[in-house]
Amino acid sequence: MKKRYLLFALFFIAQHIYFAQTSTEIFQLKSDVTILSHDSLEGREIGTSGEIKAANYIAHRYSELGLKQGNLNSYFQMFTKKQSLHPHDTNFLGPEISGRNIIGFIDNRAKSNIIIGAHYDHLGWGDEGSLHAGEPMIHNGADDNASGIAALLYLAEKLSKKSQDHNYIFIAFTGEEKGLLGSNYFVNNPSFDLNKTSFMVNMDMVGRLDDERRMAIYGVGTSPSFIPAINRINDPHFQFKFDSSGIGPSDHTSFYLNDIPVLHFFTGQHAQYHKPTDDVELINFDGLNDISHFIYKMIISLDGENKVKFTKTKEKENTQLGFKVTLGIIPDYLYSDTGLKIDGVKEDRPAGNAGMLKGDVIIEMGELIIHNIDDYMNALNQFNKGDEITIKIIRNGNEISLKTTF
Repeated sequence: MKKRYLLFALFFIAQHIYFAQTSTEIFQLKSDVTILSHDSLEGREIGTSGEIKAANYIAHRYSELGLKQGNLNSYFQMFTKKQSLHPHDTNFLGPEISGRNIIGFIDNRAKSNIIIGAHYDHLGWGDEGSLHAGEPMIHNGADDNASGIAALLYLAEKLSKKSQDHNYIFIAFTGEEKGLLGSNYFVNNPSFDLNKTSFMVNMDMVGRLDDERRMAIYGVGTSPSFIPAINRINDPHFQFKFDSSGIGPSDHTSFYLNDIPVLHFFTGQHAQYHKPTDDVELINFDGLNDISHFIYKMIISLDGENKVKFTKTKEKENTQLGFKVTLGIIPDYLYSDTGLKIDGVKEDRPAGNAGMLKGDVIIEMGELIIHNIDDYMNALNQFNKGDEITIKIIRNGNEISLKTTF
């Protein structure tokens, strides 16, 4: 009887310690996201005082966690970049912009490094990337991407307490919203030998895990080690959507193009994407904690491999942007059944004018069959402004045809 009581007591103590630790971790995640998405940082646009405030906060957190300075004798990697005058200005004839990456380092005296990254900049008061149709407002970017920075800091704290067979480089990138400026600068001006990189982990918009616990992981085809490592982790559990490509609209692309295996974590787009309403109140912190812990376990599970093998992936033709037309929808990037599911409809755009709604699934555009998001992207290149087509959708199990004018 005493033995059973002792076992119960030990189990209770272990559970209490676990929940207390989890509560502390969630509290810190909330603190980091709340501070980084506060109005006082004015949207953290690169080259602004808000970006500098955010950079100083991240550097302070690095120091608190005991990370070494990762760029000579500083956490900051400064750079300047000429901006484009307009979207088609490939000669960058616009004004010069200054930014700073924040780099921290855990030195385990290992032969290879793992790079963990997330961008911290956002849209300020709403630049050309904003989807807000009104007076300028602060775009706080709680999910995009204060959530990714909070996860990065979580990993820095966990990994600083566990000596492993890799060194860890933590990079908070700026200028992602302007075209991967910070990550591109780093790979061309690295403060560490990139040839010693085992792989790179990127977290961009990981704060809105839904009730179905759907999470996308991009880049799983860039190394044969990734899928087995993911499959070894049973808890926390998620519904995964895998994408093999190492190229996408976030900072992991800069590393993949330098022959480094990459993984990019993403919980999906939402109605608040690139709008002033992307605020801390909408963040799923329990989900963010689970995602951060999952990534931690995955990194640890790969620690025995000195340097994972890099694999080139077949890139999709639609990775080059510049469509002639748009429907004005937000796709559900986590949807895995047949068709393209709509996650949001923008006002006064072709889809909205035709009567399309959130939750509709596009299955045909004109004579083109839409099996997935790739078919949808390719279809957009087949039409011109002014074209009128019939789009077939599935709504509540029923097939509906809608006339649409681009």
